[in-house]
Amino acid sequence: MSRTSTSTLRLLLLAGALLAGSSPALADLRMCNTTGSRVGVAIGYRDAQGWTTEGWWNIAPRACETLLRGTLAARFYYVHAVDYDRGGEWTGKSVMCTRNKEFTIRGIEDCLARGYERAGFFEVDTGEQKSWTIQLTDTTGGAPARP
Repeated sequence: MSRTSTSTLRLLLLAGALLAGSSPALADLRMCNTTGSRVGVAIGYRDAQGWTTEGWWNIAPRACETLLRGTLAARFYYVHAVDYDRGGEWTGKSVMCTRNKEFTIRGIEDCLARGYERAGFFEVDTGEQKSWTIQLTDTTGGAPARP
């Protein structure tokens, strides 16, 4: 998977409970791709057994996918996303393990020594909500917004 960081991709975070038309009683971590490109998404989180990274969810343009079902177990989730059509990525300072194909990886240490790749993930603070939706956008300018 080729990755570049030349595009001016930005993200917009929204609380799933605040989205118009969202179902009440659902508790999930969702990702909405508001761009005109196909994106691949990997997530990282810490649970009772330690750190886990999972991927890839392929999300069509202007579509949403549920990444984790049920009440969120953590306050912070970490996301790395790749724009398949135009290049570029959504990345951050938290380094975690990934692979080029579907994966679930336990632990974030020694990625290369264990045969994995290293990628930067951006942090999403859910504010301890029971559900959350992350929206990826390709707008330029301005800092990421939070509810």
